[in-house]
Amino acid sequence: MRVFVDTEFTDFIECDLISIALVADDGREFYGERSDFDTTSCSEFVRAAVLPQLGQFPDRIFTRDALRMALLDWLDQFAGESERMLCFDYGGDWELLCDLVDEVPDGWRAFHVGGLLDPHRTEAYFREHGGRHHSLSDARANRYSIGDVDVASSD
Repeated sequence: MRVFVDTEFTDFIECDLISIALVADDGREFYGERSDFDTTSCSEFVRAAVLPQLGQFPDRIFTRDALRMALLDWLDQFAGESERMLCFDYGGDWELLCDLVDEVPDGWRAFHVGGLLDPHRTEAYFREHGGRHHSLSDARANRYSIGDVDVASSD
């Protein structure tokens, strides 16, 4: 099972998680945004492109601790899957995920899919659906972009 991870964060220097999304091959999704990040530490880009998109899912806004618990509970549903891969296109997404959950649950492995993403499919996704720089839209776009590429054989 491939699960595509994307995050939004405050700044490249003072990097603090704002939101996180995970989208599984079978369509199951997780999205959460934090209510307790410091908006004053956001870069100008984040203020312009990311912050205006927050709040679309009012029931998915959490404190950091509550977000951690909700995400771990969501990941538990995959315990029976034989192969579980957390796929990301940017190393910072992996680092922010690991920081949030303290330690990735057993049975999951990380896979950097950056070189496997089809930029034409990514752009087609955003033209049709919009939402660029929203973690849920970006995770969905990555899942769409990679299509049926077998990432396990791409190691």
